[in-house]
Amino acid sequence: MNPGTNPGVDHVPWPAEVAARYRASGHWRGQTFGAWLTALTAAYADRTAVVGERDGNPVRWTFAELDERAHRIAAGLVGRGIRAGDRVVVQLPNVPEFVPAVFGLWRAGAWPVFALPAHRHSELRHFAAQSEAVAILTVDQHERHDHAATARAVAGDVASVREVLVVGSPEFDDLAATAPRELPDPDPAGVAFLQLSGGSTGLPKLIPRTHDDYLYSVRESARICALRPDSVYLAALPVSHNYPLSSPGILGALHAGAATVLAPRPDADTAFRLIESEGVTITGVVPPLAAAWVQAAGRTERDLSTLEVLLVGGAKCGRELAERIGPALGCRLQQVFGMAEGLVCYTRLDDPDEIVLSTQGRPISLDDEIRVVDPDNPSASSADVVAPGEVGALLTRGPYTIRGYYRAAEHNATAFTPDGFYRTGDLVRCAPSGHVEVVGRAKEQINRGGEKVAAEEVENHLMAHPAVLDAAVVAVPDEYLGERTCAYVVPAAGSTPTAAELRRFVRERGVAAFKVPDLVEVVAAFPVTGVGKTSKRELRAALAALAEKG
Repeated sequence: MNPGTNPGVDHVPWPAEVAARYRASGHWRGQTFGAWLTALTAAYADRTAVVGERDGNPVRWTFAELDERAHRIAAGLVGRGIRAGDRVVVQLPNVPEFVPAVFGLWRAGAWPVFALPAHRHSELRHFAAQSEAVAILTVDQHERHDHAATARAVAGDVASVREVLVVGSPEFDDLAATAPRELPDPDPAGVAFLQLSGGSTGLPKLIPRTHDDYLYSVRESARICALRPDSVYLAALPVSHNYPLSSPGILGALHAGAATVLAPRPDADTAFRLIESEGVTITGVVPPLAAAWVQAAGRTERDLSTLEVLLVGGAKCGRELAERIGPALGCRLQQVFGMAEGLVCYTRLDDPDEIVLSTQGRPISLDDEIRVVDPDNPSASSADVVAPGEVGALLTRGPYTIRGYYRAAEHNATAFTPDGFYRTGDLVRCAPSGHVEVVGRAKEQINRGGEKVAAEEVENHLMAHPAVLDAAVVAVPDEYLGERTCAYVVPAAGSTPTAAELRRFVRERGVAAFKVPDLVEVVAAFPVTGVGKTSKRELRAALAALAEKG
């Protein structure tokens, strides 16, 4: 029986024999985040660990200063009644205090529940209630939103929330000034934190990650991305998201003894300023942001010559965009494909250009198991694996892929196979080399009168048009065909492409007629999720609203 079907289980562990194998292989080292930071500090005490801004003032902390702040915050949290196993919702933008606060929670044995700055009352209430959080850690005002007021409103709605801690307040400053004290180290095999599922529909599910499994992915990500002590990582995306946290992210930078620069905003002007002033060597963005940076690079006078690697992930980076990145930014593209639930794939820095441009990489670990199955067969057993090179639904399990969501027994019964494979919802094809090409999402596959249209394929064709900055294709209901395709297009600066022009362009690229968008809408911008991905849910809602009017 899938352990996730047991309603009494909050966290679905790896089977004992599998966990033993991961420990024997050295993947899991029995080290907690707190002990890990202490070890890094011993090696890199005087090196810069964190660079950021708070209230317009620059902040720079060495490893030793970061470690001491984390110890003080841990002691302060315990002094305020935070206990091992308590859940604390963390909703912080890219402020320097994020790093010592999270390590302070880990040292206290508490579990951060990572919310994004874009989340509002509905999402925060869901996270707090689902996790039975005892506190919310946030900021006061950020990007014209009163986060502290929202957190206090949630505290009034959710009985388990006892207090709201606001970074920058006198209460938080007192907490951060607490004298350090020895605290018991939590179980490295136990849950360290809860992340959020990355789907674009519905409220996110909670993802339990352990010290052992997550640190393994961090160490390997730092190695694969060739981070070194003189690397400088720019965290452009919200750092509470899995991608800028660990792929390789701020944790990968710490592992290498490198500095992390926290960008208060991800726009090109802010990012380019920090790349120039801090000598940034590596950063990670989502495809829409990469497209904006590529466009801005032609106009900037900033010196971007230190930038060696741009990771693009969070969604598929289409071929047309991938080909522009190197020439525009003067750096190496590294594609990354992964999920907060576990599996992470990277193209390698020594991969041939064709592999980097056309695939989303291969898994971190030789112990990452991948199964590509018939997407129309719900059993998805090993007997349903598609032929090599064919498109299928991706299933995976491995040393850092969860075996079940937190307190979600009913959902786990369908999200995971009886033998522990996670159904990712991605449609992929695998190359003989093990590299994965993401074709689309199973639920974003449009069924147009029996013909299947992968939204991302059409988006890639539209992106090839010089007047198109970004594109997103969604399904619209149709009485005759069942579904038709609607393409939303964001034009490049100064361009005014017409719907007819774009449909003709796609047709002339030699695609099947059923793949040419039935409808094209030119819009100023897309609605996005908290980490910057295009929100297909909101695009579909916009279509529904238009249908009601017309």
